[in-house]
Amino acid sequence: MTSDLSAPRYRPVEFGVRSVRIWEGAAGTRYLESDTALAPYARTMGERLAHWARVAPHRTLFARRIRLADGSTGDWQHLTFAQALAGARRLGQSLLGLNLSAERPVVILSENDIEHALLALACLTVGVPYCATSPAYSTISTDFGKLKHVMATLTPGLVFASDGKRYGAAIEATVPADCPVVLTQPGPFQRSDGFCTTFDAFMAVEPTSAVDDAYEQVTPDTIAKFMFTSGSTKMPKAVINTHRMWCSNQQQMRQFLTPLAEEPLILVDWLPWNHTFGGNHNFGMVVYNGGTLYIDDGKPVPALMPETLRNLREIAPTVYFNVPTGFEVIADVMKTDAVLRKNLLSRVRMFFYAAAALSQPIWDALHAAQEREIGERIVMGTGLGMTESGPFAMAVNSTAVRAGDLGVPAPGLVLKLIEVDGKTEVRYKGPNITPGYWRSPEATQEAFDEEGFFCSGDAVTWIDPAHPDKGLRFDGRIAEDFKLSTGTFVSVGPMRAKIIAAGAPYVQDVVLTGLNRHEVGAMIFPTPHVRALSGLPAEAPLAEVLTHPAVLAHFQQVIDDLAKTATGSATRIARAVLLHTPPSIDLGEVTDKGSINQRMVLKHRDALVEALHADQAPHILKPRTDR
Repeated sequence: MTSDLSAPRYRPVEFGVRSVRIWEGAAGTRYLESDTALAPYARTMGERLAHWARVAPHRTLFARRIRLADGSTGDWQHLTFAQALAGARRLGQSLLGLNLSAERPVVILSENDIEHALLALACLTVGVPYCATSPAYSTISTDFGKLKHVMATLTPGLVFASDGKRYGAAIEATVPADCPVVLTQPGPFQRSDGFCTTFDAFMAVEPTSAVDDAYEQVTPDTIAKFMFTSGSTKMPKAVINTHRMWCSNQQQMRQFLTPLAEEPLILVDWLPWNHTFGGNHNFGMVVYNGGTLYIDDGKPVPALMPETLRNLREIAPTVYFNVPTGFEVIADVMKTDAVLRKNLLSRVRMFFYAAAALSQPIWDALHAAQEREIGERIVMGTGLGMTESGPFAMAVNSTAVRAGDLGVPAPGLVLKLIEVDGKTEVRYKGPNITPGYWRSPEATQEAFDEEGFFCSGDAVTWIDPAHPDKGLRFDGRIAEDFKLSTGTFVSVGPMRAKIIAAGAPYVQDVVLTGLNRHEVGAMIFPTPHVRALSGLPAEAPLAEVLTHPAVLAHFQQVIDDLAKTATGSATRIARAVLLHTPPSIDLGEVTDKGSINQRMVLKHRDALVEALHADQAPHILKPRTDR
């Protein structure tokens, strides 16, 4: 067989799953699984920490830049596997003295840091469940509504935060008086009632045989942690994560993404540990595989992205994870930043994105920078998963991947493909699937079908029906799709991705409108890049920026171009409006990972939806072919 000399070259990487097995069920239902069996996996996550503390005691597990007095950052503070295990055992001794359990778990309020990591590892070592909550619940929310819901759902026996000054108001408003609080930096904060101590004091004990006894009593079915979903129309639910679920999922990843096992893993990662991508996928990855995680205090927002770029110029990851907005900035900066290109691309084996769709223009820009620097491309991995699946469920198994591809199932996971409302829903069954939602038997029962498969709500199609080994593509969220008054279904996911790609890099996200109406509308959340289109001063209000003639002209062209490729009323944006008010976390319009909650935006901006479709909203954009 001759090779295709025109095909792009990729840095070599192997995938552990190449083919799948399919069988038919009743009424057209199909089942799909990897032809690669799941290998034995660890009993507990604490077992993996102990293993690597023996095998590679001096290897760095976590590192974070030291915070200086003026708020800047200095050199890296390193925590080795041996130090992590020793610290986890000391903290574990203190945890055992508080009579904690699944009924009284640990709740962590603050961001990723060394103390957060140590406390989590201590919980995993002695079998105390913990929950890392979104810091936004404490620092951005004004009513602490979601944090109060977390406290009521979990009834914690210990609460931890990094900074008493920053988290003090949330603690006073939500933490029960009988619940102890541990703070790394108490600052001026003093609890009006209840026990409060410092992290150093909490760790300043010597472990006894009780820690060893507790370690031995942890089983695969012990609850490791609770992770709250973002919530759609209701308050977030607490997803139960057992040690079996977490360990099996890490083994699935280890077999699927072979770079994890071929060399010491190095991550540079900002993804928050309160979310399953950062807190299970990546945090668990370094513990399970004996890797190193450099905690990145940056974030894909204008004020913090320079910190991420600084770190990537200094630390070269072997695998790099981010969300699409982060990759968008990196792709843009790499065009002119030779130092970033050289270091980031020096040994990375794979890029991997999740949490939202990555538009093809960003993908292409990354590949162009890679080919310029190293003469080949880096594989862009992606897949599909959710908090309830550990999260790893599916991933692409080829270098020939395009935006929207999901791939094939992880070893040991069975997919069920079933027709729902004219689409194909994917459902999951395997050791990495949650047993349910904490203290919510009704929600648990609703989440599983009659065969015990978890109902994901995600719709899929085949990448190539003639070659099922290529796997599946994303086809939107079934619950987001809606019908026009003509009875025609609007497929929100693919249409939303198309608008974001057409408007890149000026479109952050889109909410589609038109339920029971005769045409589709779009409410567009712009990115900060839109300010450059206007030429206005940096301090100009966003509302003024979005009404600038240059900005309106640009988006008018986007709407016109989209109209030219529409095939009917369900794929045609007939009207659009630019939103200057950002999505609200208190109202549930934005999730913890920064993605838009379509339902909640539609609910809370109903008046704007009505005005948009009644031609009463200001600056409505319509395809010029309508005029």
